[in-house]
Formats: sequence, C-alpha cells, structure tokens
Amino acid sequence: QVQLVESGGGLVQAGGSLRLSCAASARTFSTFVMGWFRQAPGKEREFVAHIRRSVTSTYYADSVKGRFTISRDNAKNTLYLQMHSLKPEDTAVYYCAADSRLQFAITPSAYDYWGQGTQVTVSS
Repeated sequence: QVQLVESGGGLVQAGGSLRLSCAASARTFSTFVMGWFRQAPGKEREFVAHIRRSVTSTYYADSVKGRFTISRDNAKNTLYLQMHSLKPEDTAVYYCAADSRLQFAITPSAYDYWGQGTQVTVSS
C-alpha cells in the first residue's frame, strides 16, 4: 500500500505562486510515474501534469503549460508542483497520484494511489 500526503495549498492572489508537495510512503516511489490532478467544485477531476521516473520526462495540460512545473526528489520520496502566475480558474483541490503500471496516461483511472488532496484558492 502506498500512502500519499499533499501539502502546500492555501489562499493566494491572482498572479501569485504556490508550491505543492506530496510525500510518499513507498520505498518504490522512484519507480512510479507520478501525477498531479485537480478538481474544482462541480467539475470532473482533470489532469495537470505528470513525470516519469526520469525527472527529465514531463508532460503538462495546456492550461498550465509555462506556468506550472512538476518535479520529484526520489531520494526524499517527494513530488512537487511549483505554480506561478496563478489564475482564479486554477482554484481547485489538487491531488497527487501514483501510477505503478507506468502507463504515463492523463486519465485518473490509470493511477493506482491517491492522496487526500490540498485546497488551492486563487482570489481575483
């Protein structure tokens, strides 16, 4: 069983920045594809970004490309999401997720493990 715990959410003004962290319990963290998703009230959970075991291989949703950066520290079993130039439409609960089957997909169903989420609110 893999436990994922997100932190770093909060309230920020439009144009501001936040960094989310996701601590993983598994010693096999370095072997997983890791992703960030978000879910706004009344909307479906949507893909934000993911990263392969190799930290140089990443992929972003068009809506966050150029503003968000996903990274990981395999020595610390931690995933990050640096968010800049935040917009009110970025307001959502942000979830980290682990894909042990290495599908490198953007659909939530490809991910085996999920954190509890952290709230990000961007005020205009």
